[in-house]
Parts: sequence; C-alpha cells; structure tokens
Amino acid sequence: MALASVILAAGQGTRMKSERAKVLHELSGEPMVHHPIRLARSVGADPVVLVIGHQAEQVQKTVEPAFPGLRFGLQSEQKGTGHAVMQALPALEGFHGRVLILYGDVPLLRAETLKALGGVLDETKGPLALITTRLSQPKGYGRIVRDEAHHFLKIVEEKDASPEIRQITEVNAGIYSVDSEFLRSALSRLKNDNAQKEYYLTDLVAIAKADGHSVGTLLVDDPTEVKGANTQAELAELAATLRRRINLGHLERGVTMIDPERTYVGTEVEIGADTVIQPNVHLGGRTKIGRGCTLDTGVVIQNGILGDRVTVRPYTVIEDAQADRGAILGPFARLRPGAVVMDEAHVGNFVELKKTRLGKGAKANHLAYLGDAEIGAGTNVGAGTITCNYDGYGKYLTEIGEGVFIGSNSTLVAPVQIGDQAYVAAGSVITDQVAEADLAFGRARQVNKSGRAKALRAEAMEKAKAAKGKKG
Repeated sequence: MALASVILAAGQGTRMKSERAKVLHELSGEPMVHHPIRLARSVGADPVVLVIGHQAEQVQKTVEPAFPGLRFGLQSEQKGTGHAVMQALPALEGFHGRVLILYGDVPLLRAETLKALGGVLDETKGPLALITTRLSQPKGYGRIVRDEAHHFLKIVEEKDASPEIRQITEVNAGIYSVDSEFLRSALSRLKNDNAQKEYYLTDLVAIAKADGHSVGTLLVDDPTEVKGANTQAELAELAATLRRRINLGHLERGVTMIDPERTYVGTEVEIGADTVIQPNVHLGGRTKIGRGCTLDTGVVIQNGILGDRVTVRPYTVIEDAQADRGAILGPFARLRPGAVVMDEAHVGNFVELKKTRLGKGAKANHLAYLGDAEIGAGTNVGAGTITCNYDGYGKYLTEIGEGVFIGSNSTLVAPVQIGDQAYVAAGSVITDQVAEADLAFGRARQVNKSGRAKALRAEAMEKAKAAKGKKG
C-alpha cells in the first residue's frame, strides 16, 4: 500500500530559550528534524511533507539540500496540530494510501515501530491507528481509556479527565497512521470550539469512533522513543540516548570503543570491524571508516573516508577528505576538502592538506601546508614546506613527481612542476620548473663577515642604553 508522511515542524519552541527554531537544534551532529525525515523515507514514505511555520524560510533552506524532493506545507498561524496537518493536504493532492503523522521534535522513533503500527492498522481494518506509551508521571498527556476487555474506547485530555482517569498511566503519543481518504474527511469536520480556539489532531480519533470504525493502538514499551525535545535539557537527554543506541549498534558489529559514553557518532556513519576508537572522537555526516583502523583521542571526522588499517593520531581533523589503506595521519593534522592520502602515506603533526593528493608511501611529517597539489609516490616533503597556491585572485597547481626530496623550509610558488627523483635544497624558493633528477637551489648566497658579531652586539647595547636614557 502506498505510504506518505506528514511531519509537523512549525512550532517556535519557546521553552528552548533560543532564537533558533526548535527543530533546527542539533542532535547527533545534525538538525533534529533530519531524524524523522530520514525515518519516514526509510519506511518507504513518498511523498514526505514537512509542515513549517516559525522561521519557515530558514528551516526549508536547511533541510532541502539534505533531502531532495521533500515537500512543504506552511502553517503561518499556529492553530493547533489538526490545523497543521490541514496545511499539508495540498502537497498530498492525488495521493491515496496511508499517511504517517510524525513530529519534527520527536527524533528517536524507530522504523520497526512504524512498521508495527502499520501492522496494527492491517489487523483492525480501521482508518486509523495510534501509538501509546506508559509514563510514571503522565501529567499533561491525554489518557488512553479502555474497556474491561482492554479494547480502546477513547482519549481523554487531562483538563477533561476525572481524578480516576488521571490515574491512568497509558497516554497518547500523538503519532498516527491514517487512511488518506479518512484523513481528508475528518480534517474537514474538525471544530475549534475550545478555550484555545485550536483544531486538535486527537479529535480524529473521536471522529473515527463516531463513524463506527475501530481504532488500533500500539503500545511502545520505551517512552523515550516517542518523547519530544521541548527544552535544552530534554534535548541533551535525547542526545545521550541516541548516542548510546548508535554506539551499541557499532559495538555489536565488532567495533571497539574504549568509552562509548564519550564517543560521538552520527546516524549515517559506517565503521568496519576491529576498528578501535579512543574517547572524545567525533564522527559525523557520511563518514566511512574501514576495518582495523585506530582513531585516537580528539579526532574529528566529517564526511571522511578511511580505508582499512588507517591510523589517525590525536586531535586530527578530517573534512570531506580521504585516506587510503595503511595511511598514518597526525597528530594535529588537518585534511581539508578534496585531500586524498594514498596507501601507506604519512601526514604528520601540524600538516595541512587542501585539495591535494599525496601519493602512495609519500611523507609530509612536519609543519607543512600543501594546497592544490599533486604529489607522487615515495616523495618526502620536509618540515616548513609551503605550496603557494593563491595569488589573491586564483588558485594554481603544484605538481611534484615520484621519489622527490623537498628540503625543509621550501616555498613552492605555483604553478610549478618538479620532476621525478628531483632534489630541492632546504630553504629554497622554487618558481620555475625542476626537471627530472635535477638538484634545485632557490636561495640567496650566504655571506660571513669575520668578527662582525662582536661589534654588532656592542652597537646594539649602545643603542639600547641611549633609548633608555631618553625615556628616563
């Protein structure tokens, strides 16, 4: 059966005490609203409609690049959850099937739960099924009232509940699977004759019962799965829960985490078995880590790709870059977008690569900036080397062949080519091509003046005394 989803994300979230829209607050390294969108798509929902309102333009601008094809509804006035779903109907025109109603601030719901909810709808053959859970302190939630045979009867909001009903701990989570035709019909019949003058989504249940339909329910044992983030404290609690869930999955697949509570892994990260991760490592985006890698303390990787048995030493940062099999990176190295470190190559402490390919077995072990460069296999780049790739207007390429030795403190002014097996003397400024196997010097000739150091010191002392005397 065709499946669509409506995700409600129009609220301001005043309890967050933030100028940012609630659904844009981050959870596991990405906006909270990304989680229910990805969930809806993972269970086959198409189309997915995001209902936006507060900071609508910013929310749309944030989510569209990550989810091409996402549709939007606009709730310009906050008139309740039922009214919010009404704003999604134009984007569902022509759709016939089931509609999942989710929330942009409920990020921990599982695909298995939504599939089970669909199963409940199949069994009851009604137009609507909803998720419930049990809370030890259910204050503020609508209570689920059942008959003696445990059949669902109705939802009673707390303000309308008797003391007896308020003792019920099973509550409505507000997540529904609804037949699209019934949804359209029921939304047209919603009333706002209440103190808040709002249209409530929960009234769909009463309409279904009044029409003589059965309503299915799915009890979720873990209330955290359907919990929303209304405050910064609740967001932090959900983040910790999600972190444990993600990390447990990797541990079960053979990854070693020395301290899972201090290891931060995004939902789309892939990690191979036998990789060892030290504390305070952050892995985000679409990062892929091979088998048998070592990630030391403080490593940060965003959209990085590591081959098997790569060693990443402490406090190395990798962004949109790649390191192939057996490479060694860091400590304190930085791989910027477009950097590729090939098999067995080394990038050492305080070395920065940008849009540079470092060939197989090549080494840049100390204090270098290599930008817009192609560096051949087996080449050694000495400490303090810089590729001068930018002249204030454009970027230019440095090409270094295989087996080249670049002496320390060399400056390579692009565009420039250095042939295979060439040797660049330390301290050189290279502006012209260096042919294969050539030795290149690009520095001023040294001049020594005998005994001049003693006189120079004396002159300096006299100048210092004179300047001090003027101040005194």
